[in-house]
Amino acid sequence: MNRSFSSVSRSWVLALGVSLSLLSGVCLAERAPMDPLPTPSGVDVPKNLSAIPNGTQAQSQPANSAPASGPIWESANSDPLNYVSIPDKQAGVLIQRSGQQWRLIRNGIITVYGGWLLALAFFGIIAMYTLKGSIKLHAPVSGVKIKRFNGFDRLVHWTMAGSFLALAFTGLLILYGKFFALPLMGGMAYGSFLMLCKSVHNFTGPLFTLSIVIFFFLFVRKNIFGEGDMAWLLSFGGIFSGKHVPAGFFNFGEKFWFWFGMVFLGLTISASGFVLDMIVPFMDVQYWRGTMQLANIIHSSGAVLMTAMAMGHIYIGTIGMQGSIDGMKTGYVDATWAKEHHEIWYNKINK
Repeated sequence: MNRSFSSVSRSWVLALGVSLSLLSGVCLAERAPMDPLPTPSGVDVPKNLSAIPNGTQAQSQPANSAPASGPIWESANSDPLNYVSIPDKQAGVLIQRSGQQWRLIRNGIITVYGGWLLALAFFGIIAMYTLKGSIKLHAPVSGVKIKRFNGFDRLVHWTMAGSFLALAFTGLLILYGKFFALPLMGGMAYGSFLMLCKSVHNFTGPLFTLSIVIFFFLFVRKNIFGEGDMAWLLSFGGIFSGKHVPAGFFNFGEKFWFWFGMVFLGLTISASGFVLDMIVPFMDVQYWRGTMQLANIIHSSGAVLMTAMAMGHIYIGTIGMQGSIDGMKTGYVDATWAKEHHEIWYNKINK
């Protein structure tokens, strides 16, 4: 009995000693000085550049005309391409230096500042609604309906809106999901969920692009800058004064969203998305890693900016303004709403 007890005791003491030794080693390792991290180019450069012998830098960075730590658009696809006998010619690039730069831009600038931009847009809308509430009509609803959009207009709009929401939701999960979904779901479940999001994102993209092109041709003439736009711009739509500024079929804010948000950002995101999906039509594109990294930066930046702008558009088109959603919901708007928000258009159709 005593031998059994002493044997067990020695085992426990030995295990405790090993555990404490390992713990102390880990603590010392954490406190130990670390070597500096490698540069983004993957090549460690001494602090004293004059100490480098002549020809050493040329040997370590052959055919590298741009600085190794320069912007990604200067060094993408600029690495020396060596000969390989296999079909994958990218295997001839031993170290793709711009990959580290892409990682820093995506995980640093785009993720961090993009997150702040989306948060500011979201909480700015909440503050606006809390302080001012919904923009109400100054006169009672007349009950007289005026046709604003036909059935095809609304079909294209809601197709574009639905595909955008699907793209924004899945895109934000791809960009930010690892920070909140991964700890909750676990690695395997999150990986499967992310693959589903990626598939939805990839197959919804062409539908979004097609709806943008059709919507552009439907409403491009009504979004030409004209009467009332400068007055709307100078007064910022009367959002602070509370006075409605006369506008045509679309006001300046809607036209800005049309040209910059939908056309420029929408088509830029679509084009870069086609590169990422490797489905660019009518062009011979070499889908090198550097090309894909540039496309990813453009795609992510444009998508975050468009999502922030879309928050304002969705807010004004729903709870932010009384009667604004009626046009796209039923195709008709009340005469009082048309006169207050689009007086120039209202006067033209009632001549």
